[in-house]
Amino acid sequence: MLLVPIGVAVFAFSLIIGHFISEPLRLLAKRTAAYRTGADVPLEPDGRLFEADQLAADFKGLVQTMKAQQHDLALKERRQAAFISDVAHELRTPLTAIRGNAEMLEDPDLPPELHEKFCGIIINESERLSRLTHDLLTLQRIEDDAAPMELARVNLRELSAGVLDALEPILRDRQAHTEIVGEAPDVLGNLDRLKQAVTNLVENASRFIAPGGHIVIELFGLRGNSILAVKDDGPGFGDADPKLLFDRFYRADASRSRGTGGTGLGLAIVKSVVEAHDGTVEAINLPEGGACFIVALPSIPAEAVPAKA
Repeated sequence: MLLVPIGVAVFAFSLIIGHFISEPLRLLAKRTAAYRTGADVPLEPDGRLFEADQLAADFKGLVQTMKAQQHDLALKERRQAAFISDVAHELRTPLTAIRGNAEMLEDPDLPPELHEKFCGIIINESERLSRLTHDLLTLQRIEDDAAPMELARVNLRELSAGVLDALEPILRDRQAHTEIVGEAPDVLGNLDRLKQAVTNLVENASRFIAPGGHIVIELFGLRGNSILAVKDDGPGFGDADPKLLFDRFYRADASRSRGTGGTGLGLAIVKSVVEAHDGTVEAINLPEGGACFIVALPSIPAEAVPAKA
């Protein structure tokens, strides 16, 4: 007869234990179901059951990861939409100029001097379209290329000298005085891409200096980084946010930049190249006037010097 009440007590006790064990799991299931309907419910561990707390923590981490991915995807989509809009806007201007001037050339009574003028405009706008297309493809290749870059030891002074030699016709035409100052430790990088970044910085500086102006490439090492600074004695970039200068198609003065032949992508390419090398780039207005663009790249550690006997 004693077994009956003992069995009832054990059964009741097991029901109570089962309730307390399953309650956190039932609550977690309700929260998960509510979250699936779009409700913003917390998935926090409540401390009542270790296994349920672990499961809640895993769900919370999964939700946070999913939200971060959704945010990144939405941001990427907004950037792509803005990029497409910007490209369409940039292409519209030269295409409109080309079409308008081509229509003027259809006039059989057009004077020869105007004929030459309109042909020159068409040629200039076509060249601008070509530069814009080239820069767009370059930027896409840099940002979308998943293949690892071919890296090698790069001497920044030799690279800078090569850039000035390649740009010599343009710099001579703009009467620019150039100089390379200092030395910097070698870096591990892709020579072609780094050369393109420095080329863009020097060419950008040459657009805004007065005839006979100066462009200085200064090199030095600082705290494990190799610094390459491109300085000019032009007007600087005024009150514009330095960070915005590296955005695609950003121009502190749109009309002036178009007049100098810029596509608005040169500095964006510089930023993409530098960041692909784990470096940083920033811009400052110099106190004495002019702009300075500073590139910092991780230096190759100096090789150990053997001790003298």
